[in-house]
Amino acid sequence: MTPVELSRTVLHAVRRAVDEGELAVAVLPERVVVAPPGPGGCGDYATNVALQLARPAGQPAPAVAELLRTRLIRTDGISDVVVTGPGFLNISLDGGADARLARLVRDILRAGPQYGHSDTLAGQTVELHAAHDARAVVLMDAVARVLRSQGARPRLTCAGPPEDAWVRILGVPNDIPSDIPAGTGTGTDAPLRPVPAPADPTPLGRDAARWALLHPALHDRPHIRDSQSEQHLAQRETNPLFRVRYAHARIRALLRNAADLGFTPEPGPLTSEGDGPLTSEGDGPLTSEGDGPLTPEGDGPLTSEGDGPLTADRDAQGLLPLLADHPRVLAATAAHRAPDRLARHLVAVADALAPLLPSVLPLGDEKPSAAHRARLALAEAAGTVLAGGLSLLGIDAPEHL
Repeated sequence: MTPVELSRTVLHAVRRAVDEGELAVAVLPERVVVAPPGPGGCGDYATNVALQLARPAGQPAPAVAELLRTRLIRTDGISDVVVTGPGFLNISLDGGADARLARLVRDILRAGPQYGHSDTLAGQTVELHAAHDARAVVLMDAVARVLRSQGARPRLTCAGPPEDAWVRILGVPNDIPSDIPAGTGTGTDAPLRPVPAPADPTPLGRDAARWALLHPALHDRPHIRDSQSEQHLAQRETNPLFRVRYAHARIRALLRNAADLGFTPEPGPLTSEGDGPLTSEGDGPLTSEGDGPLTPEGDGPLTSEGDGPLTADRDAQGLLPLLADHPRVLAATAAHRAPDRLARHLVAVADALAPLLPSVLPLGDEKPSAAHRARLALAEAAGTVLAGGLSLLGIDAPEHL
């Protein structure tokens, strides 16, 4: 059970308690935050949802926590629930860290690039209206892709017909209706008003141009004027798009090399009995200076803070919470109409992946082990997340780079 799934499980328990009259709460929380237990806590995750519900329910927090504990303890995937302190729920999951890691990797590989897609917005029609501006139209296209991944039906309109170059080079749809005022449909009207690009982005080509327009937040100006454009094409670590695409291409190369050596990915423990800690000596991580993991206000961190460790292996410590959090990132990107959240999340995944890659293949006369197969499976899962995220941004995930 991933942190996102556990959060939904706790919220479902709250809703059932309300529906069955055990809790009298007028307004339910939209989501439940789960995090590693603090001092005095225990288990894999803890939540303070009982403290949040106590006052509106007119009950002491420990009583609310006990009520929820009896529901959660009967849930598949949860082995124990303990109430501590003023009413914290401490939750232990079935299986150890290795079992949770294997489940996460299998879930990702089973879903493929659709990992994180959901039907949360099924049946909703969302109107998106863009000005006749390259960045606004590319942004609208990316938002529509993410909305579809969450089950919504976006309806796109534009203040004018998209330019031919936007369709040919930037990959925006050529059938967007124009001259239709925003707010005339039946869905949710969400006009998109990003800061316009200061120059024509098309000379960058499709992938670099879309990244240059989507990676900055809507209120930030894209850096595509004169010499600034070169950074989006540079094949070096200072270019975040290069780091993401390079990470994906390197994973594909590792899978080809592993096949040549006669072994395939298989989720499991990342270290074999007797193995020492994996290191990345001689092949340090690609840096993310100035472009670290996104931590949007009110949406919880996308880093390992707030997500308990899924494995003891230090080279994967930063990567696993990011992979587990990918469904929430897609949901937040759709809710806030903000593809920059997804773009920066992909950069965080690529940077967290780098320390793991040198230890995926056996070295010298070393024979492929179960740990090698597990590391290869984890790398493939990360590549799957990168490929799926880039696809939603309308950017190619290369096999070679």
